[in-house]
Amino acid sequence: MRYLPKSPADREAMLRAIGLRSVDELFAPIPAEYRLSRDLNVPRQMAESEIVDYFRQRSRENGEGYTSFLGAGAYLHYRPVIIDSLISRGEFLTAYTPYQAEISQGTLQSIFEFQTMICELSGMEVANASMYDGSTAAAEAVMMAVRLTGRRSVVVARSLHPEYREVLATYATHQGMPLSVAGFGADGRVNLEEIEKSIMPETACVLIQSPNFFGTIEDVAAIAEVAHKHGAMLVVSIAEAVSLGIVEPPRQADVIAMEAQSFGVPLGFGGPYCGVIATREKYVRQMPGRLVGQTVDKQGRRGFVLTLATREQHIRREKATSNICTNQALMALMVNIFMTVYGKVGLKELARQNLAKTAYAAAQFAKHGRVLFSGAPRFNEFVVETSEDPHAINNRLLGHRVVGGLPLKKFYPELGNAALWCCTELTTRSAIDTAVGLVAESEGPGRSAREKAGLEEVAR
Repeated sequence: MRYLPKSPADREAMLRAIGLRSVDELFAPIPAEYRLSRDLNVPRQMAESEIVDYFRQRSRENGEGYTSFLGAGAYLHYRPVIIDSLISRGEFLTAYTPYQAEISQGTLQSIFEFQTMICELSGMEVANASMYDGSTAAAEAVMMAVRLTGRRSVVVARSLHPEYREVLATYATHQGMPLSVAGFGADGRVNLEEIEKSIMPETACVLIQSPNFFGTIEDVAAIAEVAHKHGAMLVVSIAEAVSLGIVEPPRQADVIAMEAQSFGVPLGFGGPYCGVIATREKYVRQMPGRLVGQTVDKQGRRGFVLTLATREQHIRREKATSNICTNQALMALMVNIFMTVYGKVGLKELARQNLAKTAYAAAQFAKHGRVLFSGAPRFNEFVVETSEDPHAINNRLLGHRVVGGLPLKKFYPELGNAALWCCTELTTRSAIDTAVGLVAESEGPGRSAREKAGLEEVAR
């Protein structure tokens, strides 16, 4: 009875109060064939110690002890233990959106500091109090550009995360917002000529990602020049926030949409994550989401309040700046703590580790496969093309407790047997060498014999 809200005596009292003698009598109006007349088919009751042990075993099945080379918008970084200690405080864990400033100063101050550090990191002047995730932040940034310019169409780089493009397409479906896609060149960067040809008088903005989906860093300044020359805005999406520890922030952008998951937010099977929009101060009134400002009270003491938007502003239907009427405050707090713990110097060192691990891995893979898009600078992701299907390679890797790269054929059929690999500070040199050795098995001298055997099997 420990976790049940009503005891048998409570239930009997409730039945008496409504003039019934049993639960069966209560549910009598429901036809018998729709009523369950047996016990639930669930395992026997377990002691608390047994339950804890059961879930620990299930947790180990989820990949404990595996090395992962997956990236593609969700990155495995170390999370300082202090994060979970602080976010577990009741004031943060149970907080609702802090409309009542007089009782929400802690949460408001945390969000204000989050906004401040995001501005320092991104090179922008204002940032909001977080969005759902990077994909919705990118779509909302595009909608913001549409409102600011009064134009309707959008040019999207094909090197933008494919799932971000899908989210944007969903937004655009009922907005009367045509999308055109600009391809990428041999170096993996968006094709500038295609962008220029795609921009029309009705183009509100150009949306790119840097580092892009292939891990290469775009020439933001050149793209901004093309967009601005035609009166369009530039929106830059950043899926890997750690890159800003060493990569120059895209200051030439008008709006930055970022996924901050890398900053202390656990992977969690896809969410919840922490999206961010940062922009120039002159665009702040069209920025969606929450914004916390600093002020003083009657006694001159520093305080924090929600500013430039009331609760009702977000439910004004067609006049609202966004359909997102809350913020990821707990996720933003994780990001806040992460940035505070690492600081400027620590974040730069973290980025350098990611860069060094990736440079080593790419060099090793290049000995046995073809590393695509090597003509442009990259951060912590790279694309490897192999003769063997990446799915088959990954199945072999799993037997060695290694999760391989993301096969790209689903999103980019023209890349064939290419996969996107990622290294972070948690990727060890021995794990890289193991993965390279297993990939080399498909590229070595024995490959021709295996291919011949495969053709003979098909012929038979």
